[in-house]
Amino acid sequence: MPLTTVPLLSLFAAQQAQTLRDKLCATLRQLIAHGTLQKGERLPSSRLLATDLSLSRVTVEAAYAQLESEGYLLRKIGKGTFVAIALPADRRVKKIPRTSFPILSSRGQQIVATGGCQDPFFPQAFAAGSPDLRAFPHDIWRRLLSQRLRHSTEKLMGYGDPQGLAELRAAVARYLGQSRGLRCDAAQVIILTSSQQALQMLATLLCDPGFPIWLEEPGYPGARNAFIHAGAQVISIPLDSQGAMLPSHPAPRLVYLTPSHQYPTGVTMSLERRLQWLAFASHQNCWIIEDDYDSEFYYDDQPMPALQGLDQDERVLYVGTFSKVLFPSLRLAYLVVPPSLVDACCRLRSVMDGHNAQLMQAVTADFINHGHFQAHLRLMRKLYASRRHLLLRELHRQLGTPLLPLSHSCGLQLTVTLPQGGEERLTNEARKNGLILPRLSPLYTGETPQQGWLLGFSALQRAEIIQAVDKLARLHY
Repeated sequence: MPLTTVPLLSLFAAQQAQTLRDKLCATLRQLIAHGTLQKGERLPSSRLLATDLSLSRVTVEAAYAQLESEGYLLRKIGKGTFVAIALPADRRVKKIPRTSFPILSSRGQQIVATGGCQDPFFPQAFAAGSPDLRAFPHDIWRRLLSQRLRHSTEKLMGYGDPQGLAELRAAVARYLGQSRGLRCDAAQVIILTSSQQALQMLATLLCDPGFPIWLEEPGYPGARNAFIHAGAQVISIPLDSQGAMLPSHPAPRLVYLTPSHQYPTGVTMSLERRLQWLAFASHQNCWIIEDDYDSEFYYDDQPMPALQGLDQDERVLYVGTFSKVLFPSLRLAYLVVPPSLVDACCRLRSVMDGHNAQLMQAVTADFINHGHFQAHLRLMRKLYASRRHLLLRELHRQLGTPLLPLSHSCGLQLTVTLPQGGEERLTNEARKNGLILPRLSPLYTGETPQQGWLLGFSALQRAEIIQAVDKLARLHY
């Protein structure tokens, strides 16, 4: 109830009326005039309000009666006291506009200029990068959650380790060693809220203003934003058929790579190129951030082991997330760093947001340790592979040459290129027909970006894919 909150107490205390009844009447009139109390909203009983405001019940009854006579309130026997009117918006008390506002820092202005990021709340063609939540094993998750609530509730309700729950870190280390070939143990794993948080932490710890950072072109905008906001000098590096190329720019402090499935082109970095990058990092004494954002979903051949597993000199910082393989609102990701960086990362985490929710970490650890995680991944690979095949077939059948798919051996979205000049117009036309088409060109920083779209397919069922491609085919190319 709004009337039992601290703001009411403050407003009541500030009134200048002579009697307590008049003070309460003025307070309630003001709340109704501001629109804080809406027509039809039930007020607390006179007994409850009297207790909250340290008034006599007689005083509250008198105020209610006065406001009822004025038409502000309506009292119904046996039901309670209700707001009787809704003042027009133009008659409500308005705040006096300020003549000046606090000026954002240059970093704040850069953040606002990015436009932020907002993923759709529900599956919609062709929003990219979302798993199919309808296929998630909800019953298994509920059972594991219930078991934890019965047996470990008090333990999991307190403050947690900034590095993450030990059980989950151990489970993640085992999984990454078995599936991605990482060379790490639980002591090197840091549990975070998201991969974006991992990038922001690394940018904060390792970047000084003006330091050069290398980023793939085209590349992931979340990484670019994290480095720019840390004050780094972001330098684009080109791609070829083997992945990110080693340019001749001045040696960087950090290099950000997506070697398993380059974002957004889908290129897989060759073994030869990986070894070149590792030799470069060792020689130049720089760090490589390996973002392995969706390597779990491969469809043709087994994915190449992670770059971190080839690293002999501890120069690779590995980032992964559960948002794509389980569900986004879980808010769990992980960062694997060399032992020399663990303490610094944990101290930074402790001053940022402390730690993740322990209950969800515990349930996720159980989900992995009981074998459900691997079973879910196997099922999703088959499901997503069939949807990818269907999307490719429908694009070829209904559109042909206007949309040319790039590499598509893994991942949750398919990148397609468009003829130059039509991306913005076609994207706007598609939006009017209910399609979300994430654009390819904003992922470039050069003067002649490739135009196209990132078509997310993983969260779409068969009929939804066919219907969406049919809408694509009706656009005016």
